[in-house]
Amino acid sequence: MKVLVTGGAGFIGSHIVDALVGAGHTVAVLDDLSSGSRENLPEGVDVYEADIQDAAGVDAVFDAVRPDWVSHQAAQISVSRSVNEPAYDATVNVVGLLNVLTSAQRVGVTKVVFASSGGAIYGDVTVPATEQNPGNPISPYGITKWVGERYLQFFNQMHGMQCVAMRYANVYGPRQNPHGEAGVVAVFSTRMLTGEPTRVNGDGKYLRDYVYVGDVARANLAAFETDLEQGFAFINVGTAQGTDVNELAELIRQSASKELQDRGETGEIAPPGFGPARPGDIRSSLIDPSLAAELLDWKPTVFVREGLPETVAWFAQKLLATQPDLCKVGT
Repeated sequence: MKVLVTGGAGFIGSHIVDALVGAGHTVAVLDDLSSGSRENLPEGVDVYEADIQDAAGVDAVFDAVRPDWVSHQAAQISVSRSVNEPAYDATVNVVGLLNVLTSAQRVGVTKVVFASSGGAIYGDVTVPATEQNPGNPISPYGITKWVGERYLQFFNQMHGMQCVAMRYANVYGPRQNPHGEAGVVAVFSTRMLTGEPTRVNGDGKYLRDYVYVGDVARANLAAFETDLEQGFAFINVGTAQGTDVNELAELIRQSASKELQDRGETGEIAPPGFGPARPGDIRSSLIDPSLAAELLDWKPTVFVREGLPETVAWFAQKLLATQPDLCKVGT
């Protein structure tokens, strides 16, 4: 199939591109390259530089590609920015989605898989939430994801497009952007490897379900290649296992220390300090992926104790490739 991936040069999108290409599909990417990079993509993938807020630009890309399927990963992903700029958040995440869906319907796309959010939609939950849990978004970001799902349902009912909303847990892994709040693993990894101080927001007792990006890409591929009986579905993509930020930071510190020791560095990485809590953050976010196992034959295979060392090693290698003397404690 011919697949268009919006946000495909970014963190999650580029891994989805890899999975689709590996499965033999023809892939093109729509990305404004504001945070993504062409370097994340394999050779032979066409990249169309456009902003999903620009309806005419989106139309032009769809006319050029004429995709069968669409993976919609492009989004405004900052919870705090959504709190401070709710209108901007809605323009990107709602109007941008509508631009994509409208173009998809016009050119005859048969399936859309959408990046939604488990944590932001379910709100505070102390046991893993299933898809039957009521939506309880408390941030504008969560609200726009919930609204986005309703629009997917509308396009399914009115136009017959199969639409699947993938409710991600906290995704981490190689290629994550360290220059933003959504990349806590990337931020801690790069700062600890380079000797910069790290900071935990609030008391750090924020429980999160961390899911490895390779597993997320597999789930998206399965959503495309599985012919679901229902035309619309929302499906959790997580592990049902919780890790608080303090534990996460310590696991990353251990992995970063090993990477530095393997490179002959003997300095000790300082534990993180503490700063003010972030507005809009929820205390506990866990999601149950049982439905993904049932509908998509998908289960997570990489958990934090395996995935974090792989992620830290990737960041160490990337830093060394660009600045060989950078991965040194205290420099």
